[in-house]
Amino acid sequence: MPRFLIELPHEAKTMSCARAVEAFLQTGSHFLTHADWGCQDGDHRAWVILEVGTREEARNIIPPLFQAQAKIVQLNAYTTMKDLEQLRRQHAP
Repeated sequence: MPRFLIELPHEAKTMSCARAVEAFLQTGSHFLTHADWGCQDGDHRAWVILEVGTREEARNIIPPLFQAQAKIVQLNAYTTMKDLEQLRRQHAP
């Protein structure tokens, strides 16, 4: 199943951080209640890794308030030479 990294920025204000965390926790989604946050280090974003079928499914898990600014990146692992060859074929001119 595809994996996606979701990055969700929010304003660098105490209330914005609290609202973002509250929105995640209120969803009840296991994915969102286990988000990683950078706020205490001055980086006002949350990161979540999801295993879902499509990018759209990933977007739908995000609270509506954050969907527009969410950055969703499909993750891939390259662990064998066969993976490397496939990567080369995909990027060949």
